[in-house]
Amino acid sequence: MAKNERFAVLLLDVKNRLLGTQVITIGTATETLAPPREIFREVIRQGATRVIVAHNHPSGNVEPSQEDIELTRQLLIGGQFLGIPVLDHLILGDGNHQSLREITTLWEDCPQGD
Repeated sequence: MAKNERFAVLLLDVKNRLLGTQVITIGTATETLAPPREIFREVIRQGATRVIVAHNHPSGNVEPSQEDIELTRQLLIGGQFLGIPVLDHLILGDGNHQSLREITTLWEDCPQGD
């Protein structure tokens, strides 16, 4: 299990095929700073047209924090603006995962056109 929080993107093409993965930032044991600008810069640089973002919680708890929810909202707004749908935000921890798309209304609030 990773001791530090890592934030990564899954880069997808228009047919949702995986183009690659990229770790954007590595943080501390309790947090990582993943500015939307850095995330979308990598997505655009790699030529991806859709993205899934993911990060781990070293504690193993896969419940999203308020910061996770707010970052996801910012990414969804950015995705709308750039025409790059954000398909999900996954939290990984201790062999488990949580999909923010499944447990929040963020995608209803900020539709991605996917």
